[in-house]
Amino acid sequence: MPYVERGAGPLLLFVHGSLCDYRYWQPQLDGLAARYRCVAVSLTHYWPRADIGVQQPFSWSRHADEVAEFIERLAAGPAHVVGHSRGGCVVFHCAKRHPQQVRTLTLADPGGPLQIEGRPPAQLPETVNALRARAAQLIESGDVEAGLQLFVDSVSRPGFWAKSTAAFRTMALDNAHTLARQFRDPLPAYEPQQAAQVRCPVLLIDGEKSPLMFRRTVTALEAWLPDARRNTVNGASHGMNLAHPAAFNRYVDEFVRAN
Repeated sequence: MPYVERGAGPLLLFVHGSLCDYRYWQPQLDGLAARYRCVAVSLTHYWPRADIGVQQPFSWSRHADEVAEFIERLAAGPAHVVGHSRGGCVVFHCAKRHPQQVRTLTLADPGGPLQIEGRPPAQLPETVNALRARAAQLIESGDVEAGLQLFVDSVSRPGFWAKSTAAFRTMALDNAHTLARQFRDPLPAYEPQQAAQVRCPVLLIDGEKSPLMFRRTVTALEAWLPDARRNTVNGASHGMNLAHPAAFNRYVDEFVRAN
């Protein structure tokens, strides 16, 4: 996988979410490289090498195994692993499957539905699925920016796309081709039994203004994980590491130093 790195010290690995790539983590590389070897990856199918693995299925499961293989090949693990949104779900399953590669786990607004005991099988609300289908349709028909605006505003807050930086919009445009593939590969539900299998220390980070679906997931995982702590970034929504990098970096640094 393509990656960038800065700094020296314990390995701190960053895994992006939807529409993003290693550029998403620039504020974390800037703020944490004085203490850590900060490495940010671009998962298969994403910029800058979207051609790599083009014949392979777009798969959260494959991405989870790729992260573990990357850490092994880097020969600097086990790593302190940070994942955001969809990337949070990817690294959750990486830690569950490959515990020898993950020293600590930080999940920032992790994506994916919840499976609550005694309730029907977890799935996203039909309104969310309809919105995502419309976003994918707009992108595939050539109205890329309208589709991105619809999706990004739904996972952050209305108006976020219009207020986002030029760098963020460029990154999203570079990765717009992944969105329809992602919707055809829905994330699995979190379950108490699965969470109990994650044995490393876990930091859960949410934004004070993050959509309720993310905050509910963080609350459930806080209760289910054997060794978890939680921090909330005040005044922030889904992109809390970009909007308030100093607070986000401080939470990560304090957690990693304690473990």
